[in-house]
Amino acid sequence: MRFCISVLVFIFSAQVHAAMDDINRIYRQQPMLNAFDVCLGGGCVEVKRVAILDAEWQRVERLFVGVDGSAELERQQIALAIGELEKIVGAKIGSASDRAGTFGNADFPNQQDCNDEAINSTTYMRLMRKAGLIQLHAIEDMRTRNFFFSGWPHSTAVIHEIRTGERYAVDSWFYDNGFPATIVPFALWKSGYIPEDSPVVKSSAKAKP
Repeated sequence: MRFCISVLVFIFSAQVHAAMDDINRIYRQQPMLNAFDVCLGGGCVEVKRVAILDAEWQRVERLFVGVDGSAELERQQIALAIGELEKIVGAKIGSASDRAGTFGNADFPNQQDCNDEAINSTTYMRLMRKAGLIQLHAIEDMRTRNFFFSGWPHSTAVIHEIRTGERYAVDSWFYDNGFPATIVPFALWKSGYIPEDSPVVKSSAKAKP
């Protein structure tokens, strides 16, 4: 019995180590439109390579019109573009049915948790910045806040406005696949912010006795 337990612990530890290797590799990748990796399955347990066609990328480019030095407008465009890329990528890897949140989604295929979402959103924004679409913001490393209502840590992508240095969370976990990302001041997000109309809030309310 002790031998079996030791083997299971070893296998689990090896799986965790492999997952972390994948997360670090994908997170540090230099994505290109013709080849980049995305995470799904929760904690990046699945990795799929994706290519974006020119016609698909044009759907993203069309969202970045008329910034005229407005960082606020650029953030709105980033939010829309992440949603558009989720639609494009979701159709390719089967995550189009990804639902808001994490808990209670076990019956749906190819779900993404907040770590998957944060890593993928960071990758999408790196593609946008590389293409010159994002000009007024710099992309930071993803961040994790201690806890939200369920008691679990929660992660997000992060940007900061170049002129002011103000930081913003870019969180695509609060809504279903294809919805615009939620972009709010990082300090607000860090305090435990969840949009009032997010399905995550509604699911939590249903779960309470």
